[in-house]
Amino acid sequence: MRVVELSIFWTIIIDFIAWFIIHMAAALLALKLPDRYFKSDNWLYKSHNWEKSGQFWQDKFKVRVWKEKLPDGAAILGQGFAKKRLQAAEAVYFEQFILESRRAEFTHYLAMLPAVLFFLWNPPWAGVFMIFYAIAANIPCVIAQRYNRPRFVRAASRLRNSSSSTASPQPASGWKK
Repeated sequence: MRVVELSIFWTIIIDFIAWFIIHMAAALLALKLPDRYFKSDNWLYKSHNWEKSGQFWQDKFKVRVWKEKLPDGAAILGQGFAKKRLQAAEAVYFEQFILESRRAEFTHYLAMLPAVLFFLWNPPWAGVFMIFYAIAANIPCVIAQRYNRPRFVRAASRLRNSSSSTASPQPASGWKK
């Protein structure tokens, strides 16, 4: 349902600009949402049995091989919670990491939704390509969050339980995401 007819040059330029705006807007919107929206494992963020606490993503997609190559939105935006490298190995930090991984997952779902709008100025084949682009650009980030989060939940639980018997925080060194 193409509404606007543009030259190929302008269509490509507008596509690039539109995707940049969509990605930035999704990230900034998610950053502005209160933490309470990301505090619990609701139906969207809950780890399902078939995911085997994140192991499914490693078994099927070898997520550990490529996840380090994904961009960190906090570094790009200059705000938010950096998830590329661990800053601490304490239960409170891990709990914040878990919350922020839900926020990141939400951001990537949100960034995919406007893909259908590209049919307004792209030919149908390009609109379909834009949907595939939205999926290809965002699903790896969702997979990384769904792989990491159960591991951080377990680690936070272990640290909470061990902090009952020990009051000293553990160093972050040696932790592999």
